[in-house]
Amino acid sequence: MPERLHDYPLVDDLLVVIQTAELGSLSRAAQALGLAQPNASRAVQRVERRLGVRLFTRGARGSAPTSEGALVIDWARDIVEANRRLVTAAAALTGPASAPLRIAASQTIAEELLPGWLGAFRRERPDVEISLTVANSTEVGRLIDTDVLGFVESPELPHTVPAGASSHVVANDRLVVVVAADHEWARRTRPVSLAELVATPLVVREPGSGTRVSLERAVAGHGRLAAPMLELASNAAVRVAVASGAGPAVLSELAVRAAVASGMLRAVMVDDLAIARQLRAVWLGPPSPAMQQLVEVAVAAAGR
Repeated sequence: MPERLHDYPLVDDLLVVIQTAELGSLSRAAQALGLAQPNASRAVQRVERRLGVRLFTRGARGSAPTSEGALVIDWARDIVEANRRLVTAAAALTGPASAPLRIAASQTIAEELLPGWLGAFRRERPDVEISLTVANSTEVGRLIDTDVLGFVESPELPHTVPAGASSHVVANDRLVVVVAADHEWARRTRPVSLAELVATPLVVREPGSGTRVSLERAVAGHGRLAAPMLELASNAAVRVAVASGAGPAVLSELAVRAAVASGMLRAVMVDDLAIARQLRAVWLGPPSPAMQQLVEVAVAAAGR
């Protein structure tokens, strides 16, 4: 059944709901958000109507969450925080070329990790302007300079990284094989053989991507990969193609965890295939304080 986007709660309305719960009063929430109380009341009503859940019991002393409302409000906080990360990361994409902190990040890191890092960094350093370029790991290597901090996902530093560059591991990742929910491999009770994976046309990322390089190196001793079924430039495009039945793919666990959790994709085991890799920050010359701080934020996030 097609999704009806107009049935989704608005982020602004969720903010009203969260503030009402935290302040214990719709009127105080309206005041804190600079809204007229009737508008705040309508926002709460819209969320209740769209979700079909009564969020608050209202009395002379204010508004208290219902038991169901407490759950919804907790989930709503995740959505608001995700929206903050989206806005922060999108702002970096349009940052000025002369920004104090310039970042070049591989697709997987930019899609799955960097928004959270930038959100945490922004809370500590709201004074720093950021610009972001997203490319595959090979291209990121070419962009690294004394004023550009790179994030790459290759099993080793790309050959395009300038000589003398320094690096630091900020997170660990692994690649997994995924298929559509109705694919034959999803119904197997035994692992797929590595020989079968190598012989199967896959949906793959473009040459030069860290994911593609990691896969090719992992199977190098087991024959040449079959000609790709499709070659696409982003993890999102690969996920959609796999879910549509184009064929299996090998992607970062970070890039497929939500799709696997929702049932859109299935992860399958492959005998004798384990592709672990380190995600690295890379810089040339002495790093600026802002660069050092963002790397520390990334490492701390991985620790959590």
